[in-house]
Formats: sequence, structure tokens, C-alpha cells
Amino acid sequence: MGRTRWLNAEEKRAWNAFIGTYELLNRRLDQQLKQDSGISHLQYVILARLSAAPDHELRMTELACAVSNSKSGLTYQIGQLERAGLVRRRACESDPRAVYAVLTDEGMALLEQAAPGHVALVRELLIDVLTPDQLTALADGLGEVNRRMLTDRDPGCSD
Repeated sequence: MGRTRWLNAEEKRAWNAFIGTYELLNRRLDQQLKQDSGISHLQYVILARLSAAPDHELRMTELACAVSNSKSGLTYQIGQLERAGLVRRRACESDPRAVYAVLTDEGMALLEQAAPGHVALVRELLIDVLTPDQLTALADGLGEVNRRMLTDRDPGCSD
């Protein structure tokens, strides 16, 4: 095992800024969505992913990868959304092991109701705080981090 490459002062500053911002942003988005729409931030992301998918449905394994959640964690969330009438599950005719999550009309209506407040808060807390150059640097830098992690991700998640 090689020597540890400790973070220098600027690297530590960047890491701490990222972690602090991520945690605060996620907490604030979660609070706003629960208060305004009765769903968590993760549930909003699940509904949004389903709304963007063909026929508003995704195989559960694909959805778990898309929202970076464990299969068991996603199963729990889908159960919650299903009880609320926002999502339904359907079996795959060609593969009896496969299950799809399908966005219901009620789920789409809730997503459409929740989106304006969610986007307004994203804009207030992040987008409008940054200059265009900072926003470009953030998107480029985090985009590259994301790309590299997706390359090394769980073999069960395919592109």
C-alpha cells in the first residue's frame, strides 16, 4: 500500500465546501419538498427520472442506478410512492425476474405541482449565487467527477 496523499489547504477547502454545500442543499430541498408536496427529495428525483423515461417507466435495477440508491432502498421508496398512488409496479412479460416502476397520472400531476417550487429553490440556493464562469466551472468539474465514477460504478448498472 502506497503513502497517503493528504489534501493540501486548497484541496481541503474545496472538499469541505463541496461536502457542506451538498449536505445543506439536500436538506433544504428535502424540507421544501416535504412541506410543499409531501415527498422527500429522493422521491422527487425518482418521480423526475420516471417522467423523463420512455412510457414513464424504468426497470427497477435501472432506476436504482439512475438515482444512485441500493435496490433495497429503492424498493422501500417505490413502496412509499406506490401507497401514495404516485407509482405502480408492473412485471416484465419477457423476464419474470424484472419489475418496472411506472409513473401514474397522479405521480405526474404531483411532480408538475412540485417542480416550480423545487426549481425556484435550486435557483435561489445555487444557480443564481454563482457567476456564469463559476457555474461553468462547477458543471465542468463535477461533470468530469461524475463521468469517472460512472465508468467505475457497480457492474449491475449499465449505461
